[in-house]
Amino acid sequence: MTLAAAIDAGLFGPAGRRVLLVSSNVAVPELISPLHRTPAFEAIGDRFDHVHFWNELIAPYHPVRVRVRPEQGPLLRRLLTQRLLDGHAPDELIVESIGAYPARGLVEIFSGCPITVYSEGLMSYGPTRDPIPGDLGARVERLLYLDLIEGMRPLMLSEHKVPAVAVPDVAFRDIVGKVSAVTPVGGRGGALLLSQYMSDAGIISWDEETAIHEAMLHGVVARGFTTIRFKPHPSAGRRQVRGMKALADELGVQLTVVPESVPAETCFAAYRPDLVVGTFSTGLITARHYFGIPVATVGCPRVLERLKPYENSNRVALTIVDASVPELTRTGALVPAPVEPDLLPRLVEGVVYCAQRKRMPHLRASAEAVVRELRKDLRWRYFPRRRLTQYGLIKKAPRPSLWRRALRYARRLVTR
Repeated sequence: MTLAAAIDAGLFGPAGRRVLLVSSNVAVPELISPLHRTPAFEAIGDRFDHVHFWNELIAPYHPVRVRVRPEQGPLLRRLLTQRLLDGHAPDELIVESIGAYPARGLVEIFSGCPITVYSEGLMSYGPTRDPIPGDLGARVERLLYLDLIEGMRPLMLSEHKVPAVAVPDVAFRDIVGKVSAVTPVGGRGGALLLSQYMSDAGIISWDEETAIHEAMLHGVVARGFTTIRFKPHPSAGRRQVRGMKALADELGVQLTVVPESVPAETCFAAYRPDLVVGTFSTGLITARHYFGIPVATVGCPRVLERLKPYENSNRVALTIVDASVPELTRTGALVPAPVEPDLLPRLVEGVVYCAQRKRMPHLRASAEAVVRELRKDLRWRYFPRRRLTQYGLIKKAPRPSLWRRALRYARRLVTR
């Protein structure tokens, strides 16, 4: 929807020949309807002259497993030009995840072609997930992003001096409205629960994620909601839904499962829920920013503890939500967000610096400032003490004196 909104806002100039290449990167693509075969696509499909499905072009291979060797580039360029573009070379490539396949493969195949990168969520405020070489970064002319957080600048591709251009809010809202008009939904109000299927990404275990979902349901029921919608992740499968439905029956509330083909943004426009609850989904910030819907998070502290390594690309989105969204407890209480809005940009820049110090050295001043300004409990919540010490952002704790070390050793001997 971000891309369609950018087109409608005139960010791609006069209408020309546009070809959309859809790719489904889920673990088992055959089980999930691709974008161009969902009801939502009816509202945006007319912006493209042709639509192709990458998975069908490379079958039986999975999109993320197809790699392009340098010697294959010229051959693949000729083949794709004939198959996708009727023999006409592209004037511009527009991709989402430039460092990941299949986008990385396409920009390598069509070498020399100018590139626009667009980002649909909080990832734009973090570092480029996969490092790209300088010659590829030099081809990127701009980053299109959703201005989800006032006063925060995108950091994606900033190491390559790529200018960031915000997609106008009004254009995005208009697209969401058009998509919701053709999407089969019913009813309004209530609570909407967003799932992310974090266990599939190896962030937490299945049992831990199930406990988070159950806490969401307990929390909204404790706040008096009886009409509740659950938006499962497309990769989650029926197991997740069965567990939530069983718990809803125990609690005596109605739980409706949102179809997997319905985008979360459409839910906000169509259902107009009274509360949206998730863990660190971009949907929380989207609901708050574009639709003024109250939002709450569940499980962020646990995920912050478990997220490894520190450089994990989910850390920025997790930090933003944990720091700026109220936490919903199992008993229905809302705990205020722990970080003041004016400190949030420096916090994110500090986290990015500590995660990618060599690639983002220009963010050190922000890291130094936020480490000074944060309360100690929040400092250790977002930054490992050892990393802060290693990077010289805090002083190393003095080594115990010889007398204290001897005393500790004596105590250990006594307790044996």
